[in-house]
Amino acid sequence: MAQEIERKFLVKGDFKSSVVKDTRIVQGYLSSVPERTVRIRVKGEKGFITIKGIGNASGASRYEWEKEISTTEAKELLELCEPGVIDKTRFIVPADGDLVFEVDEFYGENEGLTVAEIELPTEETPFTKPEWLGEEVTGDVKYFNSMLMKTPFKKW
Repeated sequence: MAQEIERKFLVKGDFKSSVVKDTRIVQGYLSSVPERTVRIRVKGEKGFITIKGIGNASGASRYEWEKEISTTEAKELLELCEPGVIDKTRFIVPADGDLVFEVDEFYGENEGLTVAEIELPTEETPFTKPEWLGEEVTGDVKYFNSMLMKTPFKKW
């Protein structure tokens, strides 16, 4: 099984001077139940289907399977998704070693929310926290994209 291990943080300062790449992402969910989310995503010019399992006790680790599909298929599947599409730009910011921060700046009903995630080889892997990294929200379900589509940031 493929395990995804990541930690998530709010962003409290300017990170854009360190960005090396950015990509627009539109995504929706065929299933948003925590035990098995099924996400459809158009990321730049590519389409993806992703299945994620429920997180562990810390919320940092869970099963993830992803497959690239055509953009046409992804757009068709987005039409079948539950209400509440997520629209964001993902910025890539290098971190120590081979690690990177993926910083998501949201639009629409989630405008004003910016979160950073770092994918790690283990939950114990140390990393340097840049000054713009704020409060850790790993495992806080209200920051899951599958929950942001149901209860957007602007309604908090």
